[in-house]
Amino acid sequence: MTDARPGRTGESRPRGRGRPERRWLALVVIATAQLMTALDATIVNIALPSAQRTLEFSDGQRQWVVTAYTVCFAGLLLFGGRVADAVGRRRSFQIGVAGLGLASLIAGLAPTLPVLAAGRALQGAFAALIAPTVLSLLAVTFTDQRERTRAFAIYGAVASSGAAAGLLAGGVLTDYLDWRWCLFVNVAIAGAVLTAGRLVLPDPPRFGSAGLDAASAVLATGGLAAVVLGCSQAAAGGWAQPTVFGALLGGAAMVAAFALRQARIPDPLLPLRILADRSRAGAYLAVATAVVGSFGMFLLLTYHLQVVLHYSPVRAGLAVLPMTLANALSGYQLGNRLMPRLPPRILIAGGLLVAATGLALITRLTPHSGYLATILPAQILIGSGMGALFPPAYQIAIHGVTQQDAGVASAVINAATQVGSSIGTAILNTLAVTATATYLATHPTALSLHRAALIHGYATATAWATGLLAAMAVLVYLLIPAARPQPATQTQPAKEGN
Repeated sequence: MTDARPGRTGESRPRGRGRPERRWLALVVIATAQLMTALDATIVNIALPSAQRTLEFSDGQRQWVVTAYTVCFAGLLLFGGRVADAVGRRRSFQIGVAGLGLASLIAGLAPTLPVLAAGRALQGAFAALIAPTVLSLLAVTFTDQRERTRAFAIYGAVASSGAAAGLLAGGVLTDYLDWRWCLFVNVAIAGAVLTAGRLVLPDPPRFGSAGLDAASAVLATGGLAAVVLGCSQAAAGGWAQPTVFGALLGGAAMVAAFALRQARIPDPLLPLRILADRSRAGAYLAVATAVVGSFGMFLLLTYHLQVVLHYSPVRAGLAVLPMTLANALSGYQLGNRLMPRLPPRILIAGGLLVAATGLALITRLTPHSGYLATILPAQILIGSGMGALFPPAYQIAIHGVTQQDAGVASAVINAATQVGSSIGTAILNTLAVTATATYLATHPTALSLHRAALIHGYATATAWATGLLAAMAVLVYLLIPAARPQPATQTQPAKEGN
């Protein structure tokens, strides 16, 4: 007899397949959980200047509030999928949501930066447990093709709106309550999701697992964290410090050990054959590089708008929305529509160049630069470039992989975005802080020059990001082979096959 209790191996009747209203309630629960993970990536950005004043940490340390989350999310994403296979999707989902709520409470109550960063790291770890479960739960909940298409469309709309919702929510909560409510809000959401999820979520059978391979997860996460630490330490005393060199070298060694382990063990977290394809490797590099511009600019623009231009948190949240909206509109109007007509490498390389052009505008900031003249068009260009490159990059990332590797290939491109945001935010913040300090040291230290020094730092960091995106556009164009565009009638089956 089959054991249908939650968490047991065997075929069980998934909850939520019965009454239609229960299925749609399950969609609400799943989409809300995905929204939690998306909110956490951006909601603290607008609140960061207020948190810095309260906890009194330096400009060089501020990036940890962002990267503590993205580092753990990126490093543990593949491991989270393995845990979900072993313990069951529904149970993994519940553990992830409960843990995310608890981590949000810890971060919200933080009396110091280390406690806040630890809470954010825990948020990222539990988000890495939620992310691999939501799509599979959605798939087993909706078995009718028409209902499934509608459900995935709703889910996609909610997921893509997470960044914008985070920026708006962060501004409103910080302005009218306190920056800590940007973290407390997830506690309430997690409680509601857990309560409703127990009633409506399906309980698909768990899959056998050859082993969780925690060692690989430790190597990947530790290596990424060490690299980010090295970049952060460079803000205080330069890149030549022994601590900086040691952290970067140690991080590189851990990443190399991770790759070596994946090549030797029989059931790796990341089969290296996934990275062997030139097109797929180019897509991963393009996505990771693109988010260097977006996440790095979110951090720098937040401080420019609130510290230099004296915007309120709500106004700052509204002011950075155009980048997110341009990304969403471009992804649908340009990326999706041009994929059948243009080779992917044209769209991906072109998108990087358009985003680089937007970053180049930021390098022209002065103390007298207005929002409409410089910042708004820069955001539109950055968002439009990213929107054009993401659809073809995601399609390339999962094209041609076996059914066995499809989930891993998809997880790797999601991890690439988190890796890019982690390292990119750390490096750009360090470049900005270092350039600001150098400017103040080489100019008269009158208080009136402080704004000019800050803007010089932002412009310097952005100039490096501009060069990186432009160089990566050339590399990606060379890596991804030219391909004939597919006729529009063939694109839909290809997507379904992936």
